Amino acid sequence: MKSYSHTWEQAVQSLRDDPHQSILVQQCYFDDPLPEAAERFRQSEEWQETRNLFRRIDKGDVLDLGAGRGIASYAFAREGYNVTALEPDPSPLVGAKAIGDMAGSTNLPINIVIEWGEKLPFPDNNFDIVYARQALHRAHDLGLLCQEAARVLKPGGQFLAVREHVIARKADLPLFLDSHPLHHLYGGENAFLLDEYRNAIKSAGLTLQKTIAPLDSVINYAPRTVAERRTLATPLLMRILGKTTGECLGQIQWIQDVYAGLKARIGTPGEMYSFLATKPTPQ
Repeated sequence: MKSYSHTWEQAVQSLRDDPHQSILVQQCYFDDPLPEAAERFRQSEEWQETRNLFRRIDKGDVLDLGAGRGIASYAFAREGYNVTALEPDPSPLVGAKAIGDMAGSTNLPINIVIEWGEKLPFPDNNFDIVYARQALHRAHDLGLLCQEAARVLKPGGQFLAVREHVIARKADLPLFLDSHPLHHLYGGENAFLLDEYRNAIKSAGLTLQKTIAPLDSVINYAPRTVAERRTLATPLLMRILGKTTGECLGQIQWIQDVYAGLKARIGTPGEMYSFLATKPTPQ
């Protein structure tokens, strides 16, 4: 088995220390001060679109599963939800200590629990929302993680897993891992087949409502903006048809949508998908 030289905290710190990676650090919300990074996330198009998916549950109890630095916990708390941040890493940079420090400095009542998602220390039917941002693909046991999420979710509650890396076939996993900027340091990245995510969610007893493809929502393609998404096909059209014709056709929405659909079917290893599910209510 390959050994790695860094912990997750050390890998992120090495990224922060590299002046050539400053844009990536900001895009990943790894920059300080953390409250400012978290507020930038709350103002982002990604969060606004995420918030729209929870519109029918405008208050309640939220479990932020695999909370990391707590940027989503902060956003939920600022929206008035009762937030529990579950994060197994105690790190003051990328883990539970970072969340605690931010909660203290912003006076936000975030309950912090240091534990793995496969063994949630909560009673059944406890949360209105279970949210996981880039957490499922790091699961030690994907099926068990989804089962636990379903167990603690209230009937009628919503489960949302966002920005999960997907591969089209198992042979593509090394290609994705080799392209990841931090995996070679700490070895913690992974990706599953699309059906593995879907089956794990459905096998947990949840009703899968939406599978959101890479270019279907800014939730997945951020930090690119909605405006940038509308012109993704334009450079290719310009190369094929020339600048004037390419720019003109690039303004047509259905052409951009066709391009997005083709790109999703071709699939780059590790592209991000999101999944929205609900827990059925007893009949």
